[in-house]
Amino acid sequence: MQKISTCLWFDDQAAEAAELYTSTFDNSSMGRIVAGPDGNAMTVEFEIEGREFMGLNGRPAFAFNEAVSLVVNCDSQEEVDRFWEALLVGGQESRCGWLKDRFGLSWQIVPTAMSALLGGPDPAGSQRAMKAMMTMQKLDINVLQRAYDGH
Repeated sequence: MQKISTCLWFDDQAAEAAELYTSTFDNSSMGRIVAGPDGNAMTVEFEIEGREFMGLNGRPAFAFNEAVSLVVNCDSQEEVDRFWEALLVGGQESRCGWLKDRFGLSWQIVPTAMSALLGGPDPAGSQRAMKAMMTMQKLDINVLQRAYDGH
């Protein structure tokens, strides 16, 4: 068990969310489901890429917002595309690689190349990449690289 894990508050869709997340990411699994007094799931434990989470069906007392997001570091455009499409179903696109899934949880789908493009040795190239990123919803590594290179 991790010393610190993440609890995500849902209205009543914790199991549905856990199923989406564990089916989207490799090295993920469903864990224990604890029923509440009404017999429905109260908590759902699950693991995504080795990180432990608990989904709590707390009813609509609280809602997710962009103050907290989960960052997915992607090694390729194929990964960016796959995670973006899977998490976006029923959700909402935002800017600069951010989206909200259908449960309202914010995700940042980020190519690992971003750190080299935004913090690279060419400050003008980094500014061009940043300017290109600000126009995007889903991030496109090739477009960002071309902007960095000045093409």
